[in-house]
Amino acid sequence: MEQEGTSEIKTNPAKWSDTATSLSLEVTGYLDDCTCDVETIDAFNNYKLFPRLNELLQSDYFRYYKDEVPDGIRAGSYKYSEEANNLAEQCEEAKRLGAVDDSLSKETRQAVLQWAQHDDSSDSFCEADDIHSPDAEYVDLLLNPERYTGYKGPDAWKIWNSIYEENCFKPQNVKRPLASGRGDDGGHTFYKWLKGVCVEKRAFYRLISGLHASINIHLSARYLLQDSWSEKKWGPNVTEFQQRFDEVLTSGEGPRRLKNLYFLYLIELRALSKVLPFFERPTFQLYTGNQSQDAEMKQLLLEILHLAKSFPLHFDENSFFAGNKEEAAKLKEEFRLHFKNISKIMDCVGCFKCRLWGKLQTQGLGTALKILFSENLIEKIPESGPSYGFQLTRQEIVALFNAFGRVSTSVKELENFRNILQNMR
Repeated sequence: MEQEGTSEIKTNPAKWSDTATSLSLEVTGYLDDCTCDVETIDAFNNYKLFPRLNELLQSDYFRYYKDEVPDGIRAGSYKYSEEANNLAEQCEEAKRLGAVDDSLSKETRQAVLQWAQHDDSSDSFCEADDIHSPDAEYVDLLLNPERYTGYKGPDAWKIWNSIYEENCFKPQNVKRPLASGRGDDGGHTFYKWLKGVCVEKRAFYRLISGLHASINIHLSARYLLQDSWSEKKWGPNVTEFQQRFDEVLTSGEGPRRLKNLYFLYLIELRALSKVLPFFERPTFQLYTGNQSQDAEMKQLLLEILHLAKSFPLHFDENSFFAGNKEEAAKLKEEFRLHFKNISKIMDCVGCFKCRLWGKLQTQGLGTALKILFSENLIEKIPESGPSYGFQLTRQEIVALFNAFGRVSTSVKELENFRNILQNMR
């Protein structure tokens, strides 16, 4: 989905050399409300965590996510995963780039349903309501990569505007920069308001902004560069990236969006470091029925979680909900309801591949917050037996790691765009 406000921006190639410098220099240093800096995250993610996480997400356990896929927008009548994999590119015509390929073999469908029987269950912080629908099916995420679909303009703007306006604790008269109906104060009123709210509400806005930025990096990095009868070519589109993030072209908003992406990274990384006891239990399995592969993937998962725990400059979540217990409980419930509402808003997305990834990443972020809010329960998890106080369903686990995988990919893609822009100087 398109970053709102980009329809007003004109790309000026003559500015590329200047923006390459400004982008590289501006998105550096320490992040607000954190003790961490951009450079530490870049080095940790790009050279240590990203390669391992990418390998994990290719495995069978993490590639299937349950979502409701309406009949009219499925990508074809293919019956078997192998055939669908071979023909996936053919069915992505320009007018159907947003269609979802939900083709799984009968055997795969039955296997995934059996995996779900090994889940723990609990009240969800952000569970997509439609996963219990009889029309909800498991979708192969590897057959449906997140990339440019052509879904942008007024429809995409309405979705993001609803998310920000209805869920970011913001009064209606405070307009966000580059939003419709904004004032001419360059965002002064908005940022004055944002600075004045509690750290929890400020963090909520920054998480949504970071999620928005991450999605737009994916679409810019995997853009349809060539679409002909003989070939479809996907790759980085520098112009699209600049329209969303260049300091000059976005009136200073681009670097703020990117810093919010790094803030989102820290929050989700912190959640992974905290949830380690849940996955360390000998009885926990990444169950697919393939014992050797399941054991191998669990070992890789634990390596990733230990690596996350070793990060030297974690976000200190103790600043969240540290005041009056009654007020803190009320605010936590507001957070939960806002995330459920965002998931419902995602149902209105007209591009169903965008909808799939939007809901997955929203649920993944909601699961990360559920973990951070449940630290005391996680600490009490016994080494063996059920984790009665704290549970994660398979759906939440898949969403959590795939959502963080998307953010991790965004940080990696930022390095690629920096290199491209610097080479254009």
